Amino acid sequence: MDPFQILQLVIIVICIILSAYFSATETAFSTYNRIRMKNYAEKGNKKAAKVIKLSEDYDNLISTILVGNNIVNILATSLATVLFISLNDELGSTISTIVMTAAVLIFGEISPKTMAKRSPEAFVLFSAPIIGFLKIILTPITLIFKGWQLLLSKIFKTKDDEGMTEEELISIIEEAEEDGDLNKDEGSLIKSAIEFNDLEVSDIFTPRIDITAIPVSATKEELSDLFSESGYSRLPVYEGDIDNIMGIVYYKDFYSTAFADDVSITDILKPVIYVAKTQRINDLLKELQNKQLHLAVVLDEFGSTAGIVTLEDILEEIVGEIWDEHDEKVEEVKQISEREYIISGMASISKVFDIFDIDDEEIDATNVNGWAMEVLGKLPEEGERFAKYGLEVEIIETNGKRVENVRITDVREDEDDEDEKEKKDKKRSSDTDDEDGQLKITD
Repeated sequence: MDPFQILQLVIIVICIILSAYFSATETAFSTYNRIRMKNYAEKGNKKAAKVIKLSEDYDNLISTILVGNNIVNILATSLATVLFISLNDELGSTISTIVMTAAVLIFGEISPKTMAKRSPEAFVLFSAPIIGFLKIILTPITLIFKGWQLLLSKIFKTKDDEGMTEEELISIIEEAEEDGDLNKDEGSLIKSAIEFNDLEVSDIFTPRIDITAIPVSATKEELSDLFSESGYSRLPVYEGDIDNIMGIVYYKDFYSTAFADDVSITDILKPVIYVAKTQRINDLLKELQNKQLHLAVVLDEFGSTAGIVTLEDILEEIVGEIWDEHDEKVEEVKQISEREYIISGMASISKVFDIFDIDDEEIDATNVNGWAMEVLGKLPEEGERFAKYGLEVEIIETNGKRVENVRITDVREDEDDEDEKEKKDKKRSSDTDDEDGQLKITD
């Protein structure tokens, strides 16, 4: 092999190395974690800042990578053809095609892309200065391709990007949980925050039957006793009946003035706001914050008191249940076995349906108690059962007019179970056919 052929071989090897670089860069820039890179940049990492800047002009970046990759691949293929023909006139072209196809695929595409995908952040940090320089060098060529892209975009008009949907965000969080980037508690907190805007007051309020309130005509001793018994720091005060709530009396205000003879309950009442059951809880949260209040009265369509909702109720939708020293800890959902649950009658029906992966937007009920009444068409009684959506529901405890707890058993068959059943049915059918055939032969 003469010196010129050796030079050709060296250039071919360099071109394959550059092809590997461009392929790895393309994969790394399309898969690296942008949030992590932004954190690096905010901490003063100049290469990370360079990566962010290059990614912001992704069309030009990818054009530079593709132009560079094609240049080195075409150059390597051309030189290889010349080299192998000079070594063997008859088979040189065929050998060149086989060798270069294998070399480019293995060393220029598959291997570098696989390696870059395993650690994309490290590779983009390494690659950013180099590709930034090449982007400047190849600007005249990339400008031509940019003009071509603009022409294509005008000819083939596409819909505007609608942005990321809530479902897509939740899918990303679930993938992060599976990959170990987020633990279950962190994932649940983020998903609760995302779904927060979809919730209405009717999803979280305390119903009328559970309200602890006091008439305005009550004595200070009666009010003191109710504060002690309930453990609440705020109590609604009504005149006549609970449909006419006048305001809220605070524990601190009461005890700071309890021994003053000339101060009545009405003198220490705080204002109360009224909200509809359909109001979004994020709007209510802002209203409570602006008015520096902790409680709102929920009205039904007739203007009667349907219940109350507190600031704590709203916050619990993000961070989960908040138990204080006076609360009796209640487990709304208790899993007994793989398919069996004990669920509180006051548990949100939407959350219960999420557990069993059921989608029914037409249901009117907001909790399990309402769902049971809706399905049965009457007040549920202990021991009653019904089946719905492949679930068997048993009323195991009631308290007067409402359901306290139910047992829900998922009797639906898994896909694996269905496949196994189908195989057994086919085998049973096959065995029956074989037996029929044997009987015919015997006859």
